[in-house]
Amino acid sequence: MSFSSEVKEELSRNIPRARHCQIAEIAAMLSFTGTIRETKTKKKVIDFQTENVVVARKCFTILQKTFNIKASVLVRRHVYLKKNRFYIVSVTDQNDIKRLLHAVKKDETIGVLSAKEPLVSHQVIMGECCKKAFIRGVFLCAGSVTNPEKSYHLEFVCPLEEWAKQIQEILRIFTIEAKIILRKNHFIVYVKESSQISDLLGIMEAYSGMMKLENVRIMKEMRNTVNRKVNCETANIMKTALASRKQIADIMYIQEHMGFQELSDDLEEIALARLSKPEASLKELGASLNPPVGKSGVNHRLRKLKAIADMDREKKGGVL
Repeated sequence: MSFSSEVKEELSRNIPRARHCQIAEIAAMLSFTGTIRETKTKKKVIDFQTENVVVARKCFTILQKTFNIKASVLVRRHVYLKKNRFYIVSVTDQNDIKRLLHAVKKDETIGVLSAKEPLVSHQVIMGECCKKAFIRGVFLCAGSVTNPEKSYHLEFVCPLEEWAKQIQEILRIFTIEAKIILRKNHFIVYVKESSQISDLLGIMEAYSGMMKLENVRIMKEMRNTVNRKVNCETANIMKTALASRKQIADIMYIQEHMGFQELSDDLEEIALARLSKPEASLKELGASLNPPVGKSGVNHRLRKLKAIADMDREKKGGVL
């Protein structure tokens, strides 16, 4: 099961306690999956159509729990996609239809509800809890979130720009800064910042999904920290090795062309120490001397050796 499916499975089991929040969530489902059709006998029918069984199940549960509506459920297959099932939750009782539409502040016009605007009446989502329930319903029907192991991306797919903007405004109330793009004639409301996706999962009360994402974030940050330290240490080792090679080249030049007898005792001591410990850091070199010398003292002596070697090369017309 994908991470997105896991989150939706978790959200589908979360039935709001308050009736007004139940209405807000079913309002989202009605907008994104609902149609009003008329039978041959001129009776209206509301159909909720979805390819996701958890959405159909939650829709059926809220209708029954909130309105005491006993909806029917049909399972069908797409004509050209034999493996893909879709589910139709239907409300046929005329009084139930009126009660439902009145509660979500929708009219009884025949057709696809997604063809109308706005997405939701402000009367339906007046409370903060209702806004959260509404966003949860929108995500169930039109949302997705990528596996945080791979990337951070959460989105809602809307048929109308006005709907996308309304979702963006609701998210902004919770300090979630979502962006909107047009993709294949649909308006995509999306969030890419990992901390904001985590907050949004919490807002929708997908706490297991939020914890999983947070664990992934922590592990990624730890790996990045370790990698940075390793890279830094590797760079320091390479820098030390390069400097050591140059220092040894200077010392060997002095030994070959001048002899260590020309050096003071402290310079001869550091020259011999460097030759015997080519991989040692300045600190390690200093600690090996008698008496021990600090990094700055070691560096000062090595620079003197370099200056002596360079001066002799220059006298002899060599390359510095």
